[in-house]
Amino acid sequence: MPELPMFPLGTVLLPHMALPLHIFEPRYVSLIEDVVAGDGEFGVTLIARGHEVGGGDVRHDIGTVAKVVRAEELDDGRWVVIAVGTRRIRVQRWVAEEPYPLADIEELPDPEPEPGTAALLADLEPQLRRSLAMLTDLGEEGVPSTFELSDDVLRASWQAAIVIPFTPYDAQRVLETDSCRERLLLTTSLVADLEETLAFRYDG
Repeated sequence: MPELPMFPLGTVLLPHMALPLHIFEPRYVSLIEDVVAGDGEFGVTLIARGHEVGGGDVRHDIGTVAKVVRAEELDDGRWVVIAVGTRRIRVQRWVAEEPYPLADIEELPDPEPEPGTAALLADLEPQLRRSLAMLTDLGEEGVPSTFELSDDVLRASWQAAIVIPFTPYDAQRVLETDSCRERLLLTTSLVADLEETLAFRYDG
């Protein structure tokens, strides 16, 4: 099992999702220095309990590999980094916490879409647009309802979850889905719940 530097966070990184980071804690400065000097990859997992600063947190096992696409070191030693999620992983064992978290991981497959999955996506897309339009009407900043999903159904199944502001708990549920169909069904259910909540805000 390969070892991977790990960055536990209070947010979920999904495949194909951008991750901006402002890094100043010494151990994560060390992490990003090693990552940039190496293959540019590190793992991200959601913190279930505790805080990302100082350790002592409880982390979810399912996470995502992040690939650095831009990194800049500032004069005071801080880093500004933009990474993108690439593929899912499972943490098999936490190896070390110093100088930064390191884990044995296994990569999780993302199978090709099952028959009928494209139809699920086609049904979900207008639902996404309605929800995003409602959020805009309510003064929430986010993805415009004019967004375009990829023609690749597998990639689009992740994009559909990225454009909606899910809670970390719900985003983690999406991340842990093992198939495109399961992911789209869960996203459809979560967006329906969001629409119901937004409707109450309209009425209020």
